[in-house]
Amino acid sequence: MPTAILTGQPVPGSSIEGDLRSLGFEVRIAADPAETETLLAQVPGDQRVAVVDARFVGHLHALRLGLTDPRFPLAAIPGAVTAQPAGRQALTRALARETSAQGTLLVDSLADRITGTLDTDVHRPELGSLVAVVPADPQARNEARQAVAAVDDEAVRLKSAVKSRDGFFTTHFISPYSRYIARWCARRGLTPNQVTTASLLTALIAAGCAATGTRGGFVAAGVLLIASFVLDCTDGQLARYSLQYSTLGAWLDATFDRAKEYAYYAGLALGAARGGDDVWALALGAMILQTCRHVVDFSFNEANVGDPSATANTSPTAAFSDKLDSVGWTVWVRRMIVLPIGERWALIAVLTAVTTPRITFYVLLIGCAFAASYTTAGRVLRSLNRKAVRTDRAERALADLADSGPLVELLTRKARVAAAPLWAAVGGLLVVTSAALLGATWPTLLAALAYVAFSAAAVSRTLKGALDWLVPPFFRAAEYGTVLILAAESEVNGALPAAFGLVAAVAYHHYDTVYRIRGDAGAPPHWLVRAIGGHEGRTLVVVVLAVVLTAAQFTVALTVLAVAVALLVLLESIRFWVSAHRQGAPAVHDEGEPA
Repeated sequence: MPTAILTGQPVPGSSIEGDLRSLGFEVRIAADPAETETLLAQVPGDQRVAVVDARFVGHLHALRLGLTDPRFPLAAIPGAVTAQPAGRQALTRALARETSAQGTLLVDSLADRITGTLDTDVHRPELGSLVAVVPADPQARNEARQAVAAVDDEAVRLKSAVKSRDGFFTTHFISPYSRYIARWCARRGLTPNQVTTASLLTALIAAGCAATGTRGGFVAAGVLLIASFVLDCTDGQLARYSLQYSTLGAWLDATFDRAKEYAYYAGLALGAARGGDDVWALALGAMILQTCRHVVDFSFNEANVGDPSATANTSPTAAFSDKLDSVGWTVWVRRMIVLPIGERWALIAVLTAVTTPRITFYVLLIGCAFAASYTTAGRVLRSLNRKAVRTDRAERALADLADSGPLVELLTRKARVAAAPLWAAVGGLLVVTSAALLGATWPTLLAALAYVAFSAAAVSRTLKGALDWLVPPFFRAAEYGTVLILAAESEVNGALPAAFGLVAAVAYHHYDTVYRIRGDAGAPPHWLVRAIGGHEGRTLVVVVLAVVLTAAQFTVALTVLAVAVALLVLLESIRFWVSAHRQGAPAVHDEGEPA
């Protein structure tokens, strides 16, 4: 149970003690810094502790934001400071310095004096219109209480539960009521993870309805997909409303989003097959395109971590972008044309209900291709028009996202070349083009071997160039595209569904790598990358299987490969995230793709 130490002279009629207890704190009273230090030492080291001025006046939600957010080791608002176990030593040192200090006090509040002497980073939440002060006299206290009464604490809390930057569809058609669903869930003790799971189950039922292949099933699927998205928004809003953040929750939220969308693609393909229309190639193409879009987002963002020029907006491209945003309505247009998850799911749901799976996939592919071209072109221009400063962390992240296996490792020891994106693009084009034009032939196998060599050349130097963030997307497009083309050309029932399963398993591994990096947990273990071959190893294996086996045998081999990769990556991923959660890994809340 967390402990709050109230310091200073108690104020008659103050609600601070009750407010702290309502937030789950055990309250203790200290008359001076020495007694505060004694009480602090008595609190177990694995529990949160807070030091709060007894004269504090403010909103309950201000206290909640300052003292209960699990993402930060140290946090403070005026009149209060808190530490989780990771920040306890820093708080103890600061209080010890305060206890031994001599001379005139420049700050009257002990909590504020401690905050000012902390020797590490302290999170200070944005309070906006919320009040949090330590009045110096009765008149100031009365004014502060009037300010508290003038602001609706609950309205601010509901508003802050919604992302500050969201898509048009989510902002205007979902969030106006989903925030109230989040509050309803909070008041009944539901957790964000439970709502996330409910969203997944709803989407899977939607996929099952789509798989029936009937018009009624398609209509039900569209309605359920929207319902799933409402719950998807609700889980994040519930996390922000009640400050229930966790490492496991962030992983579940991000992973389930991908599982829901791609399972729905599979449901549409199954439903179309029941009606005599084979759209598995379109379903797999949609999954590949969407995954590659995300890899572009991830790579570009990770490449610019720690680069001050990335946020300075000094390039002409960034300046033009800011100018467009200043117009007003262009902000919404630009958010819509990139087809974020809200717009994309709404589009899929409506098309499912009123058209056919084939039309749904055609529109989706065209829209996503335009969005991918728009965002990628803008990022390329930004990268070329400014001098990027790649940090070692960014370089490691790009190397991890590349997902290079043992073959590339072997060859990079002998290769030292530059122009990483060029080598990655040439190698990818070579193997994909050969597969498309020549099919499962020996020349395609030679092209796959060349792809391995070019991949090694692409990562032979540190990835700190202006466009080196393009290397992982090129690798993803080459691997996924080769699997799609060879499966489609086999013209055997079951080949494309097997390819869909293989790409889904590999894509999960790539998403899992991103989420680990974002959570500062590092990439998946090296043994796992080696065991599943790396991108170049898997591409080569698929080409070899296509060349040496019959079409029917190739389908079976793809299925076995998909199952093997899925088991390895899923078991390791689940083990890692559950273990991280149990060991008390720092809580995170990754906003992920704009809704």
